[in-house]
Amino acid sequence: MGFRFPSAIRAKQLIQRPSSNAKDVPKGFLAVYVADENNTKRFVIPVSYLNQPSFQDLLSQAEEEFGFEHPMGGLTIPCREDAFIDLISRLNA
Repeated sequence: MGFRFPSAIRAKQLIQRPSSNAKDVPKGFLAVYVADENNTKRFVIPVSYLNQPSFQDLLSQAEEEFGFEHPMGGLTIPCREDAFIDLISRLNA
């Protein structure tokens, strides 16, 4: 079962969560932080994304930049928010 989003804007609205409370993350999802030089945003994404090669590339970048000591206390991915949303939209297609 997959999700289909008509646009990147819709994808952003569905995966971005305003709260940082761990209990806001439903079963089968995980919270990640997307950080660039100016901004950090929290997103809740399906765990199944971890198996996707394009998402694994982002995880490798996160490991290179942060190691396993993430400053936000959770998985932080170093990339622009628009690039992350584009990737998520393609994974949902």
